[in-house]
Amino acid sequence: MSDAAREEDLFLRIIAGEIPADVVHSDDLVVAFRDIAPKADTHVLVVPRERYPDVPALAAAAPQTLAHVVAVAKRIADAECGGEFRLVFNTGASAGQTVFHVHAHVLGGKGLAFTDL
Repeated sequence: MSDAAREEDLFLRIIAGEIPADVVHSDDLVVAFRDIAPKADTHVLVVPRERYPDVPALAAAAPQTLAHVVAVAKRIADAECGGEFRLVFNTGASAGQTVFHVHAHVLGGKGLAFTDL
């Protein structure tokens, strides 16, 4: 990916270590870090290292990476909120996607209601 594209992709800059983040998991396929504006007691983003614009693109191109995102989300939820969690992918600006590099929101904790989103 070009330097200009990486400059535009906040998550690629976090993955590269150019922007600090509270990383809770890192492996060859994904990096997981705490959201800077949490919407729940536990709010962690699980981001593939390779850039796909949204979850349908990830599912079509790399279903094994999507399965790994879900597995990592479960491990984080097991460790941080007793395994009970919500997993959210926003797809498109009108659905709340602000960074167009696919990422899963792991949300959990006390009093998590559907209207919290």
